Amino acid sequence: MAMVAEPGLRPVRMGDTRVAVSKGENGTIYMRSCEEPDEYPRAITDRLDHWAEQAPDRLFIADRDAKGEWQSRTYRETRDQVRSIAQYLLAQNLSEDRPVLVLSGNSLEHGLLALASMYVGIPYAPVSPAYSLISTDYAKLRHIVDLLQPGLIFVDNGAKYVKALAAVMPADARLVVIENPLSAHPCDLFSDVANTKATGAVDSANANITEDTIAKFLFTSGSTGMPKAVINTQRMLCFNQMMLRHTLAFLQDEPPVLVDWLPWNHTAGGNHNFGIALYNGGSFYIDQGKPTPDGIIETVRNLCDVSPTLYFNVPKGYEALVHHLRDNKRLCESFFARLKLMQYAGAGLSQYVWDSLEEVAVDTVGEKVMIVTGYGSTETAPFAFTTTWPVDQAGSVGLPAVGLEVKLVPNAEKQELRLRGPSITPGYWRQPDKTRESFDEEGYYMIGDALKFVDPDDIERGFLFDGRVSEDFKLSTGTWVHVGSIRTAIAETFAPYVRDAVLTGLNENHIGALLFADFTACRKLCDDLPADASERDIATHPVVRSVFQERLNALGAKATGSAQFVARAILLESSPDLDAHEVTDKGSINQRAVQAKRADKVADLYRDPIPAGVMVAKKGN
Repeated sequence: MAMVAEPGLRPVRMGDTRVAVSKGENGTIYMRSCEEPDEYPRAITDRLDHWAEQAPDRLFIADRDAKGEWQSRTYRETRDQVRSIAQYLLAQNLSEDRPVLVLSGNSLEHGLLALASMYVGIPYAPVSPAYSLISTDYAKLRHIVDLLQPGLIFVDNGAKYVKALAAVMPADARLVVIENPLSAHPCDLFSDVANTKATGAVDSANANITEDTIAKFLFTSGSTGMPKAVINTQRMLCFNQMMLRHTLAFLQDEPPVLVDWLPWNHTAGGNHNFGIALYNGGSFYIDQGKPTPDGIIETVRNLCDVSPTLYFNVPKGYEALVHHLRDNKRLCESFFARLKLMQYAGAGLSQYVWDSLEEVAVDTVGEKVMIVTGYGSTETAPFAFTTTWPVDQAGSVGLPAVGLEVKLVPNAEKQELRLRGPSITPGYWRQPDKTRESFDEEGYYMIGDALKFVDPDDIERGFLFDGRVSEDFKLSTGTWVHVGSIRTAIAETFAPYVRDAVLTGLNENHIGALLFADFTACRKLCDDLPADASERDIATHPVVRSVFQERLNALGAKATGSAQFVARAILLESSPDLDAHEVTDKGSINQRAVQAKRADKVADLYRDPIPAGVMVAKKGN
């Protein structure tokens, strides 16, 4: 373990990520950590028992109540309530064939129920609230319920979920609510559930848990079809947290403090972040904020109250936070007071936001705070790669963590990544065909991404993310188009006015782009529009059109050939449609679904004469 202590950088202890490399047939590269894995527990809830004994009065989890006051549980209080809830669950005839389904977002009650389920070996499945509250056809929610056949469903507020439950609630399932119970379904109040008296049955069920016991089902985003239920075993969760504790070595030195909004139905929030607090005896403050202009206000309030020791966010979250950090001294002082590390994931962090975070840190505490990214997926529990050394720009995913086996396979012009190890899922629940398709003949999980060496002559500098293999395509000239790098370039060039882009051009003679606007940012360009202006009004506004044309020309000026040159683009007049599967609950764009739904727009990109509404890029200066 080494202390990273460069001039101007706050010291932080990180683990060793040196790797051993070997070569196989046909250019295949194999790689694994030179370090040996540490010991890890049988079940993730063993850590709850551990800390309830070792640090019973330490705050574990906190959430604000309706009055805005923090409500918290110590490790001892958490274990006591978890055991009570677990007793109730045992009485409901639940199992992996009748799991617990959670439809609501993060909350103190959600966290207790999740731990209780895992404490007695009953899988639980947190599901995106968007499938219940935003979707109108409930297609993804119905698919999930049909696949899992839950024996119990939990919602925070029965009244909010009444329509969704009416559409999908199994006749033999029980409903648990925090408030507003529904007479249409067999229903219990969470407060009553939490007061159940625990018996020896809880201990017996806990003792029967093994490393292969299913802890939870986490659903993929559905960017390539209906969501798949990724099996998360106890081994996956425990081994992954051991990997994190080994790599982020400062977690061994003091209990971490997290202020976090990332949803628990995603692996980053539910496994990575929540797990870090639990595994290392830390304190987890639930942030009900969001990375939006309005939602960030709650995040700011929470960060003014609680100083984190490490902080996670998506790039949009950091972008929103930076604006407040520049103007709020109290926020700056609280945020940077004891911060050891900032981590981002989900997309590339713009250089502007990266530089801004460093500048504000130096202005506040006189030193930078190390910024890293993590890399992984729902199927990898999720932690797989990270940097353990300072970098000064986005893009590097570092090197693999201890215990992970890496395989790089030549695929077209890229190195396709495959992974194997105890933290990798055994497959997808009740979808053996999808499981078989996802693993190669040597048992490596085919994640579908590509990596490239920062420096092929110096492996220790790690890897750069090189896009999704499945998204790349060839132009009619036979030239490969690497979608990931172009989407990154679009995001940087059009910031902050573009949310995402879909690239076109398979078997065509040029690259086209369908641009999804960030309508909140674009709205600020249109002072003359009424408050209730539609997305179409904003997208067709002359000032917005002019800005997008300028940015498209700037993008073209940076292109070095046809494989990077976006020749034509269309600014779409509506946001991506969740029900049409154009966007996942994470906000990820489904490239194929967008092209299918908006086939007329794709066709416009290749028509001559060029239709109105199609922007044409100028190449060069």
